[in-house]
Amino acid sequence: MEVTAFEWAVTIGVILALFAFDLAWGALRPHAVGFREAGLWSVFYIAVAVVFGFVLASHWGWGFGGEYFAGYIVEKSLSVDNLFVFVIIMTTFAVPREHQHKLLTFGILAALVLRAIFIALGAALLSMFSFMFLLFGLLLIWTAVQLFRHRDEDPDVENNLLIKTARRVLPVADDVSDGRMFARVDGRRMVTPLFVAFIAIAGCDLLFALDSIPAVFGVTEEPYIVFVANAFALLGLRALFFLVTGLLDRLVYLSTGLAIILAFIGVKLILHWAHGLNDAIPVISTPLSLTVIIGILVVTTVASLVKSSRDPSAKAHPGSLRATPSARREDEA
Repeated sequence: MEVTAFEWAVTIGVILALFAFDLAWGALRPHAVGFREAGLWSVFYIAVAVVFGFVLASHWGWGFGGEYFAGYIVEKSLSVDNLFVFVIIMTTFAVPREHQHKLLTFGILAALVLRAIFIALGAALLSMFSFMFLLFGLLLIWTAVQLFRHRDEDPDVENNLLIKTARRVLPVADDVSDGRMFARVDGRRMVTPLFVAFIAIAGCDLLFALDSIPAVFGVTEEPYIVFVANAFALLGLRALFFLVTGLLDRLVYLSTGLAIILAFIGVKLILHWAHGLNDAIPVISTPLSLTVIIGILVVTTVASLVKSSRDPSAKAHPGSLRATPSARREDEA
């Protein structure tokens, strides 16, 4: 897949323009985003992603178009797990609802920059060392096992190393009512809890990128497709947050479904690496990957809704890659 510098520049320009518009919309009109507004924005960003996919397919062929749509669906499904953590962060740092839009946009923009760096590094490693497919595959399988083991837990945001360091190093003010990330209190320059929440969102997404980037490399080896799939999935994340916040608690089997998807893509990467050593070893095609991923998401969603309707007390959790302190105390007891 040959992508010119001009095509890269146009793509990045369009994505940054969408982010700038989204940020300006929230900064100029701080308000609590309602269900109808969130729904319209979600439809808009999904439509933009789909239209881009058709443009990509018409320009480079449906082989690459299929890889884009598979990568987009993988990133979109994994991003739903991010929303659980975002809800926990907003609650932990008592972020006023009217300022959540701005915070999410800043956090997602930082996530896009971090992921662009990861994608560049991942593409370089894959091009130089074929065994990186094996390492990425093993990383995804390990992540899947850990996520499944701790599927009924919530990540411990307050004990995150990045957050603890920020609180220790930076002077933190108490007030977030005016929506500012920095404040001057008694002549002293301080950060607000809104800035600490921003650090939390960026830091958590850095951890999410450790599985989402290898996962999308599992459906395509093209850095351009990996980047745009991530970008368009992240673009709709802010609107999706306000749209499904009230529904997240009902997706009780989401972590299990995502663990299965990560394990499946991990096996796909390992088979790809093994195929390079022996042509007799089969590989998993993009259409099959797309079918399996969509199937798992559908089954997970339906099973979750059935479970939550039969047992209203059942509550969904984003899962964690390691046991949280509360879970460890329960195990010890």
